[in-house]
Amino acid sequence: MPTNLKNETVLITGASAGIGKACAKVFAKEGANLILAARRENRLQQIAQSLENKYSVNIFQLVLDVRDSEAVEAQISALPKLFQNIDILVNNAGLVLGVEKTHKTPVLDTDIMIDTNVKGVLNLIRTVVPGMLANNKGHVVNISSIAGHEAYPGGSVYCASKHAVNAITKSLRMDVVDTDLRVTAISPGLVDTEFSTVRFKGDKEKAAAVYAGLEALVAADIAEAVLFAVSRPAHVQIADMVIFPTRQASATIVHRES
Repeated sequence: MPTNLKNETVLITGASAGIGKACAKVFAKEGANLILAARRENRLQQIAQSLENKYSVNIFQLVLDVRDSEAVEAQISALPKLFQNIDILVNNAGLVLGVEKTHKTPVLDTDIMIDTNVKGVLNLIRTVVPGMLANNKGHVVNISSIAGHEAYPGGSVYCASKHAVNAITKSLRMDVVDTDLRVTAISPGLVDTEFSTVRFKGDKEKAAAVYAGLEALVAADIAEAVLFAVSRPAHVQIADMVIFPTRQASATIVHRES
């Protein structure tokens, strides 16, 4: 039978927008207890209030930068008793900056992408997985990307970071294979969120052009895939899901209507 998620405790990083926000909604609808982590406190408050009012679920807000390993450890260890046993970790926090060639990528952009996309994932795994192992129960979902499967020009550091996420996901799955923990990567193609606005550092015109001429995925599409993966029966482990819009065939092959 599918796993019942009611009263399960779910930690979602990057929960203030996009895929993270959509995941919060689908898990709230299932009756899960939510730990919503993000840097933007005002957005977290708005999302939490809306979901609490609509679904009557328990929500704890963590104003957290996943790059800060000490803060991650301190805040997770100080969670209220109701939220201490984390059943599902959705490592969603991540970003891309710029489209420069490899040799022209700014050092600061490189550091931010690696620290968030790779070290941030490891910080959460290192802090949360030991508790899952103690309970012999848990599911880690890492939001990766088609960029974790293919490289493309102008995306070297981001592609490298998502290749790292896929390697971490595979190694973690091997590390816990003698337990009941499950480990999943979700690898989307084009998803119309704030992703490209962040990439182009606020240039909304350039960001809109990324999705022009085709029906891109939306955050809810990926959230539903996450929900599917974690709600499978206990003996079923979804290792990886690569999800494209219908008019996308690879990281670089997209058909656009003129």
